[in-house]
Amino acid sequence: IIVCENNFHGRTTTIISFSNDEDARKSFGPYTPGFIKIEYDNLDALENTLKNTKNIAGFLVEPIQGEAGVYVPSENYLSKAKALCEKYNVLFIADEVQTGIARTGKLLAVDHENVKPDILILGKALSGGAYPVSAVLANNHIMNVIKPGQHGSTFGGNPIAAAVAIAALTVVKDEKLADKAEYLGLIFRKEIGEFAKTNDLIKSVRGKGLLNAILVNDTEDSSTAWDICIKLRDNGLLAKPTHGNIIRFAPPLVMTEDQLMECIDIIKKTITEFN
Repeated sequence: IIVCENNFHGRTTTIISFSNDEDARKSFGPYTPGFIKIEYDNLDALENTLKNTKNIAGFLVEPIQGEAGVYVPSENYLSKAKALCEKYNVLFIADEVQTGIARTGKLLAVDHENVKPDILILGKALSGGAYPVSAVLANNHIMNVIKPGQHGSTFGGNPIAAAVAIAALTVVKDEKLADKAEYLGLIFRKEIGEFAKTNDLIKSVRGKGLLNAILVNDTEDSSTAWDICIKLRDNGLLAKPTHGNIIRFAPPLVMTEDQLMECIDIIKKTITEFN
């Protein structure tokens, strides 16, 4: 399976086997073989690996790398990567645990490029955050490779989890949360982008929908992002640093425009005072 550098797909032993995160890998093992890491957002690297390596089963990729700092790939990267997978008869596996269910302004992040993954991985927002539920989706010709009784889990197909997920998806659809995320995300990036022009501490803002990040003008091994997040907390806003110089913002999809503007005011005030 081909994976990307700086990926984040979880913290189980097989997953950390192909992770760059030494904090997650430390003191664990033995690691699972069978993975090839390539640079994210690099189609040449993907095709060279597909062309020169036998027995590639799949390409596992995040449509936007969340833990890496909301790294949005180049336009058409996903659609061209999917085309390469089709060319070399390899499964395109989209991990939408972070990006899926309206977070980026579409129901799925791959929908921005009209890509249909061969295998789709969902979790987190699938229940609206109310219940632990995740899912793997694929069509029959893929899913039926695993026969009844060959693989399963104790709580697989949990009826309460399924009911919660259906209810959450109904809310996402009825309340048009994907469209709302798209609209609010544009406001957030415009407001913070304008603010960045007047503040040396912010290099830029990036993201899609309501999955965004502010890049802080400092090094990866600094504590600046963390320190700013502590100040944000003190001023009434919770955010998460990643690395030493990136702050992620993934607010509730049900937030109003007034609430978003209140958050933006807190961000501006905090960074101005910190500076």
